[in-house]
Amino acid sequence: MNKYEVMFIINPTLEDEKKDATVETVKEIIAADGVVGEVDVWGMRKLAYPIQKLNDGYYVVINFEGNATLPKELDRRLRISDNVMRHIIVAKDERSEER
Repeated sequence: MNKYEVMFIINPTLEDEKKDATVETVKEIIAADGVVGEVDVWGMRKLAYPIQKLNDGYYVVINFEGNATLPKELDRRLRISDNVMRHIIVAKDERSEER
């Protein structure tokens, strides 16, 4: 299994329950084919540039392990989600973890 990290920005205008539900949905997608690691909720942060006419976003970072097809499925599901404004999935290698 490979190690990955996903960072996604949730629409800040959503209620807290919907933000939490979005995080849980992402964790469920990962758990279906992999292992959920550390979940780091950064909360509200200022965006570098406006997205959908919004200047703030609700940031979440999740470390996870999975096979090579899991990031593709996660990317597909995050793209069609109305709650997620932006996301990025990064493969982590062993060298970067040693630092």
